[in-house]
Amino acid sequence: MKLLFNFLIFPGFLFSVIVGLMACWVDRKVSARLQWRVGPPWYQNFVDIIKLWGKETIVPEDAKVTFLFAPYIGLLSLVLVATILGRALIWPQSGFSADLIVVFYLLAIPAISLIIGSSSSRNPLASVGASREMKLVLSYELPFILSIIAVIIKSGGAIQLETILNSQSLFKSHIASLSGTLAFAVAIFCAMGKSGLGPFEISEAEQEIMGGTLIEYSGVPLSVFKLNKALMLYVMPVFLTMLFLGKDLSPVFMSLKFVMILVIFILVKNTNPRMRIDQAMRFFWIYMTIPAVLAVALAVFGL
Repeated sequence: MKLLFNFLIFPGFLFSVIVGLMACWVDRKVSARLQWRVGPPWYQNFVDIIKLWGKETIVPEDAKVTFLFAPYIGLLSLVLVATILGRALIWPQSGFSADLIVVFYLLAIPAISLIIGSSSSRNPLASVGASREMKLVLSYELPFILSIIAVIIKSGGAIQLETILNSQSLFKSHIASLSGTLAFAVAIFCAMGKSGLGPFEISEAEQEIMGGTLIEYSGVPLSVFKLNKALMLYVMPVFLTMLFLGKDLSPVFMSLKFVMILVIFILVKNTNPRMRIDQAMRFFWIYMTIPAVLAVALAVFGL
């Protein structure tokens, strides 16, 4: 019963959805202010999701069965990640082991579900979006893995999140070193790629391919994909906080760290135009992979 409560209510589905939608509101509000607009009220994202629940779900004539199932696969994986991270943060001594490798693989599922769902629609523009998403995944996963490897090395080879947290302190976090700083910078950009934030919202690109991967989605399935994006804005900052920003996880400090990472996402998003897919691939394979390799090398030598 306790595990079911953790998965459905706190720190799983309900809590992560609320925080994720509020993070989306912060993103929209700050973006609006930077563009001299007022921006939406705090409840706008909740209203948008509820409105989609009342819309008709239109399924393309030649769509495969995975068209409808794909959004829920991504949602389940993200709720599971939120539950794992939450339990590791709140009850570190409960005997629950939060495996870093499991979290890493679960974080790859939302992008895969987006690729599968859009490909199942048989829409040419959706296929273009799916192709771009596949290339993007192949681009950012390598530097993201390398940044995590640097953290593992600095934590003495630990792959449990609790052990990684215990290897840090308030003034001796993994970011407080050259290798940690490089790995954190790489992880930030890879997290933005995973979350589909600008300048990496290449698979949707509404001005080019009219929504790309989401062009055929409507109603409840579209709302689930919107929830997936909101959950990524909750899960990724929490994950990066645990890996890089120290052990002091009191509500105040945790909130400040979460907001700091979220603000970095928003500022990068609003100060850089959307990349072409070839530019994004070059960016991750060269300009992110080289610093990530350097971070691993420095971590090996204890720098």
